[in-house]
Amino acid sequence: MKKLLLLSLIALPALAISPVEVSRGARDYRIKHEREIVAELMDLLAIPNLASDSTNIEKNANALVTMLTRRGADAKLLRVEGAPPVVYATIPARGAKTTIAFYAHYDGQPVDPKQWTTPPWQPVLRAPNGNAVELSKLIDPETRIYARSASDDKAPIIAMLAALDALKSVKAVPSVNLKFAFEGEEEAGSPHLAAYFEKYPAEMTADAWMLCDGPVHQSRHMQLYFGARGVTDLEITAYGPLRPLHSGHYGNWAPNPIVTLTHLIDSMRDTNGKILIDGYYDDVTPLTGAERDALAAIPNIDDDLKRELALGRVEGEGKALNELILLPALNLRGFLGGHVEEQASNTISTEAKASIDFRLVPAETPEKIRERVERHITAQNFFIVRETPDAATRIAHPNVVKLVWGPGYPAARTAMDLPVSRRVANVITAAQGVPPYLLPSLGGSVPMYLFQRGNTPVVGLPIVNHDNNQHAANENLRIQNLWDGVEIFAALFTNLR
Repeated sequence: MKKLLLLSLIALPALAISPVEVSRGARDYRIKHEREIVAELMDLLAIPNLASDSTNIEKNANALVTMLTRRGADAKLLRVEGAPPVVYATIPARGAKTTIAFYAHYDGQPVDPKQWTTPPWQPVLRAPNGNAVELSKLIDPETRIYARSASDDKAPIIAMLAALDALKSVKAVPSVNLKFAFEGEEEAGSPHLAAYFEKYPAEMTADAWMLCDGPVHQSRHMQLYFGARGVTDLEITAYGPLRPLHSGHYGNWAPNPIVTLTHLIDSMRDTNGKILIDGYYDDVTPLTGAERDALAAIPNIDDDLKRELALGRVEGEGKALNELILLPALNLRGFLGGHVEEQASNTISTEAKASIDFRLVPAETPEKIRERVERHITAQNFFIVRETPDAATRIAHPNVVKLVWGPGYPAARTAMDLPVSRRVANVITAAQGVPPYLLPSLGGSVPMYLFQRGNTPVVGLPIVNHDNNQHAANENLRIQNLWDGVEIFAALFTNLR
């Protein structure tokens, strides 16, 4: 049966191959080449990929150029000073008037190797029972690859490359001109991505962009997203005595910076996730009717997630997760002050530090958020500095905090009823037999606003599993998600118009 299907695909003109036919052809190709596909991903994962590690970032970029060139793409590195290169490639389609660009990133989050079960850049395959397994021709689809960037974001790149291989195997060609742009510092906040758009306008222009980042729905169902939250981050330091003090001799007299900072943060956000900063929600753009309808069509799996994550309660005052990720958020992502457990000592610390990320929604901007946050901090009787204060500054003010803001970027959203939005959803529906969930915005942040220049439509196409430990230790990829990605990309490459 499979042989008959393959022969029928070969006999068809390229543009006549339907999404379901090409996805089946991709599945047949994948089954025969599982080991090679996974091995190529594991080889890529073995290259460390912190944006700040220029030597290994170059190795990643050059490896991707080689891999793309091997598939017949015209691949090269785009460069701006002081930034990791963007891996750029094109595959033209004969007679096509439409160009679709696919974006992913090849850099990864920082790691603390002590928190990993196995080294983060030594990829390992583990069966569902947790045991390490050898790479074989046929792999249990519930097997997972553990390594930094296994899911975020090297898996989509390999899925695209395998999809191109699958198309060749069935004599199919893309129906649109394809572009690929793989960024090397997304996890560092994409500080140079705007410069790439300015320096390379021809290369970074398309009729539509597909952002292949993020996870599928928590139910394992395919989803598309049409927006992404913006982000800005803040490093904040509160100060106590000039030197550590004995808590018995000076407690209740010398202010404790840990207490000072925790109370300041408590004034900014309550335990239900509500942001208490005056005017913080003023710029939030309400959802459209179509967006609310799309949300209503997504099943509520919050109770299942609570069990999966062992949560006795959730924030949000009764709202569902899918609705809450469309609201602004203030997350305390780290806190440093004093010591605990074996290192604990009875002292009043000299300083305490907090790291905060603010998730933005349309039409909030980093500039407006910073302004409102600083106005709030000042209203709490704090004196704001940008550099470490000297003794005279600390003496002159009851409460001193140092604020260091990250660059950040705004949120963005594409209309869900545009022709390309509908076309992408229809192709995936045909290929998989069920429609994807349509999410107005992803909960995470991607600099989507840059891709929307000139009102260019942008659609988010995630393929990786939701429980992938993204940004954390023991990041992983469920193999079935990689296989799904190969089929979906093959269908899109040949059926977008």
